[in-house]
Amino acid sequence: MKYFSRHIIMPIHLNSTQSLCCGQLLSWVNEEATIFASCQMRSQFHIAKVISEINFMAPAQTGDIIEFGFELVSLGQSSVTVRCKIRNKINHAPIAFIDKMVFVNVNEKGLPIPHGMRANAA
Repeated sequence: MKYFSRHIIMPIHLNSTQSLCCGQLLSWVNEEATIFASCQMRSQFHIAKVISEINFMAPAQTGDIIEFGFELVSLGQSSVTVRCKIRNKINHAPIAFIDKMVFVNVNEKGLPIPHGMRANAA
């Protein structure tokens, strides 16, 4: 797994228990995963089709730097499936894990189209 980006946790990102709000984390994950999928498919026209459950393992607190790791799991004709791990940058403690995120390459009408990648090219 390669870690591509980082965010610092600030007070505005916290929930009522003073830990990172899951909605904020999911927003960041969606953005980062979309960028990762775009780079894999070499396309800017794709949509998130599936995001499996997110497993929260530990809270993130103000001042923590978290990093987002992604890896390509599989290829379909018009889709890519990726896995995501979020961890603490300093001690590598796991924050959250998403086993399956599927992105589909689409045309201007939103219909699936082949991305042209081959399994051995991934």
